Amino acid sequence: MIELVRSHTDLGEEDVTWLQLIMADWQIIADLSFADLVLWLPDQRGNGFWAAAQMRPTTGPTAYIDDIVGTFVPVGRRPMLDEAWAHGRLVREGDPEWRDDVPVRVETIPVRRAGRVIAVIARNTNLLGVRTPSRLELSYLQTAADLTQMISGGHFPEVGQRSDHADSPRVGDGFLRVDAAGMVVYASPNALSVYRRLGLSGDLTGLSLADLTRQLVPPRRRPDEETLSAVLGGRAHRDTEIGSDQVSLIVRAIPLRPQGEHIGGLILVRDVTDLRRRDRELITKDATIREIHHRVKNNLQTVAALLRLQARRIDSEEAKLALEEAVRRVGSIAIVHETLSQAVEETVAFDEIADRLGSMVTDVGSSGGRVRVRREGSFGVLPSESATALAMVLTEVLQNAVEHGYDAEDATTIGLITVTVQRLVGRLTMTVDDDGRGLPEGFDLDGSTNLGLSIVRTLVESELGGQLTLGPRPDGAGTRAGIDVPLE
Repeated sequence: MIELVRSHTDLGEEDVTWLQLIMADWQIIADLSFADLVLWLPDQRGNGFWAAAQMRPTTGPTAYIDDIVGTFVPVGRRPMLDEAWAHGRLVREGDPEWRDDVPVRVETIPVRRAGRVIAVIARNTNLLGVRTPSRLELSYLQTAADLTQMISGGHFPEVGQRSDHADSPRVGDGFLRVDAAGMVVYASPNALSVYRRLGLSGDLTGLSLADLTRQLVPPRRRPDEETLSAVLGGRAHRDTEIGSDQVSLIVRAIPLRPQGEHIGGLILVRDVTDLRRRDRELITKDATIREIHHRVKNNLQTVAALLRLQARRIDSEEAKLALEEAVRRVGSIAIVHETLSQAVEETVAFDEIADRLGSMVTDVGSSGGRVRVRREGSFGVLPSESATALAMVLTEVLQNAVEHGYDAEDATTIGLITVTVQRLVGRLTMTVDDDGRGLPEGFDLDGSTNLGLSIVRTLVESELGGQLTLGPRPDGAGTRAGIDVPLE
């Protein structure tokens, strides 16, 4: 609709916002009317109208088989559109139109904002199979008529708080109409069923909806008194959630002011007990998963502590170094699980993990604090499966750079390892550059027996489905490790 407004109309930003507020609720109007709604916008040259939006009813047959959004109707082709626009009044006169052998009754409703007409809504009712309406249908149609009068008078939509819930009630979930005093004038069978799940034993008609709800719903499961009275009395255009220990409801109110004076309200109710039960199950599941990650992290830290203790009791320098490497590998996995234990979803912001891994490797490495790790670019958010493997890869690459790129006996040189990250479309590339002594002469990655490089290669190629390269830096000083992996 926005593009059509900009291209073909003179409507301002506030006019468009007003129309969008109407469209946010016009599924309700379509269902109450048993009719298709089409929003017609005036052409900026005054030559006709553009169909900007369309809504079909869920309570009856459609009057339009095909979408007509983007259609242009010149002045004179549909006189009822012209009259509603020119005179600013609802137009119901005229014989039914025939579309695909289906009789369709058309009514046009001017959309008024700030005292002027900015658009026209056409209500198109499929008359095929029309019969004597039931009391439910009469209540629907009367409420729809009140809402359309409010639109033509500029009293609808009501600017202010909208629905707070994505699962807001629909007309078929449960429909009630209350008068100006908040007394129930009519309740649909579905609405009656909803309230009977709360504990109602009789009928709703003639009862104060707010007072009845206070009797059925404990104070801790209902909103404050002001909100309860305003919503269930039909005086506030908003919704709220109420319920008992076994039942949860969402109640939504739309005040009715067809002539500007409050005459009552439309109340929609929806039983969301099953949805809330599923929400609780998901919350419990998420909490359980986070607790599992927390315990895995604790167990891994215990394993690392045992390995450190064992390393202190071994005289063999080679065995001690092997155990220290194992401690770092276990620690890198523990860092990922620690992050996951604090996250709501099974994804992690990897930048913090990468920075902690860099500090861990340089703090406990043989070169001590004489090597610094600097990160350029951002890893972004990664799935937990990829994060664990990538943490291991980064740990091994950094460890190789620290252990083999710098002389442990040299106390004067301060080394710098730069981790450069870039996310492209569907891929993550990472290069680790050190300014150390470089690779030994004749080094071949395929023929290397280094355990750390074997782990890196296996993880990159098998777990992450990527590629590993290892060679001298482009400027010839130091070593560059390149990792290129696909992203979901």
